[in-house]
Amino acid sequence: MSKPTIGFIGLGLMGDAMVQRLQAKGYALNVLANRSRENVEAAVSRGGCEAKTAKELAENSDIVMLCMDTSKSVEARMTGEDGIMAGLSAGKTVIDFGTSLPASTRMLGEQVAELGAGYMDAPLGRTPAHALDGALNIMGAGDKAVFDRVKPVLDDLGENVFHLGPLGAGHTVKLINNFFGMTVAASMSEAFAMADLAGVERQTLYDVVSAGPLHSGMMDFVKGYAVDGDPAQLAFAIKNARKDVGYYSTMADDAGVPSIMSQGAKQALSLAMAEGRGEDMVSEMVDYFSNLFAEK
Repeated sequence: MSKPTIGFIGLGLMGDAMVQRLQAKGYALNVLANRSRENVEAAVSRGGCEAKTAKELAENSDIVMLCMDTSKSVEARMTGEDGIMAGLSAGKTVIDFGTSLPASTRMLGEQVAELGAGYMDAPLGRTPAHALDGALNIMGAGDKAVFDRVKPVLDDLGENVFHLGPLGAGHTVKLINNFFGMTVAASMSEAFAMADLAGVERQTLYDVVSAGPLHSGMMDFVKGYAVDGDPAQLAFAIKNARKDVGYYSTMADDAGVPSIMSQGAKQALSLAMAEGRGEDMVSEMVDYFSNLFAEK
């Protein structure tokens, strides 16, 4: 059977790696510039076609993939006379690989269903390096028949491909995951800075804490910068972490419950951004805490 034609919007670090993987696996790609052109031009040089509008991209694609930063960005691309929904028809599928608000996802899904097309949320775990190797974790959600239809494509992108339930379940799980991960990362960053203040070597702190039940992959990512000086082990910007923790808090508000534990992480990430550190990687939060403690 021939492979479906893919339309892809959002060729940032992760999106670009996914597009390279899809092209390497023989998929025909339509791409659309979102914020920058460099990766779009690279995709075109490898045989991809550049669309002029999101509508045109959807009209000429079987599956439309989005890898964008916010729910607001996704909604802007989906709606309007030149939006994706204007180019959808029965049997097509839209997949949101970003981290969006579940309520927004469900709203868009209802509108897409009215067109006879399918909508899925499928947020991602792991890094752009994993994407190049087709080894992502993919948290798919939505109608099971739609999921089954696109699963062969998802299997080319991911090592672990899950169906988590109805539309919005993927974004719900991803926000819980990122809330937990960013809370741990911020806590570990503060812990290293506190060790500095107390005159304890960072490596010593890591050796002791990692020998017990607190040891985790996230701890190792933060240690990668705090001790080894490599921020790229956790290739996730502070601004994106703050967005995701904020979305988690909004999700809790929508559910009518208070999110107590997210408040500390959200405040720390917000203050770091206010200092101009939004483009820094999350593991570099240790510098924010170190500077904060040095001012006291």
